[in-house]
Amino acid sequence: MLLNQAVLEALNTSLQAHFRNAFDGAPSQWAKVATLVPSGGKVNDYTWLGKFPRLREWIGDKAVDSLAAHRYTLENKDYEATIEVDRNDLEDDNLGIYAPMAQEMGYSARTFPDENVFALFAAGTSNLCYDGQYFFDTDHPVAGSGVSNNGAGSGTAWYLLCTSRPLKPLIYQQRKAPEFVRQDDPQSDNVFMRKKFLYGVEARGNFGYGFWQMAYRSAQTLDATYYPAARAAMMAYKDDQGRPLGLIPNLLVVPPSLEGAGRALLVNDRDDAGASNPWRGSADLLVVPWLA
Repeated sequence: MLLNQAVLEALNTSLQAHFRNAFDGAPSQWAKVATLVPSGGKVNDYTWLGKFPRLREWIGDKAVDSLAAHRYTLENKDYEATIEVDRNDLEDDNLGIYAPMAQEMGYSARTFPDENVFALFAAGTSNLCYDGQYFFDTDHPVAGSGVSNNGAGSGTAWYLLCTSRPLKPLIYQQRKAPEFVRQDDPQSDNVFMRKKFLYGVEARGNFGYGFWQMAYRSAQTLDATYYPAARAAMMAYKDDQGRPLGLIPNLLVVPPSLEGAGRALLVNDRDDAGASNPWRGSADLLVVPWLA
């Protein structure tokens, strides 16, 4: 095949199409647990997480809430994936081998937020959130007392969330959405020195934690004893003024190994003893392979 600009444009169009089709068809779950927060610079400041804005009766001067003395920021990171197309394959019209690579790159671009968002669950016992404590911890400071969103236990962890508020428990900070890019100038150094045309995807952003009050971790047995205990703990959370936050858990997040236990609690009409299941429909079940 004669190598010219028309051939390069045709290759770019083909690879982009394979990339986009795989991207659009890939499954994604992150939006169920994380809020997409646009970013317009190098860093986003989440100091405002220290306050839940609440209406109150207006008597006299307005009671203006100042931001809590916490500092929580997320600095954007760069992400990429790149494939090489050998010039000999272009000249020999041997391009079929690159279609699966472009498709896999599209799949990876679609699911990279899932990988990073759900990695935050396991890291939540060692990564800090806005109040300076681990996201899942036993002593979050509230009105001078320690409040827990990390249940005991040494088994497989599961997570109960409240995702009905404007800000979900986790954050996907997006500076630049995944974008298909190319370096296919025949005069580029890569082509001249190595006979390689480059195609890839670039993205920029970061992932972090929102309000810890909206997520509860437990490594106890996922059953009719510890599940309602986690629900009760979350619904009892209050703000610094002692007012209930009004949180109602609505999503149970489990790894594949706990899918059966989750279905027994939330989907089955009857419990193991044959009695009516009081927890059926009390939350949605989200089975996440990235937690495996």
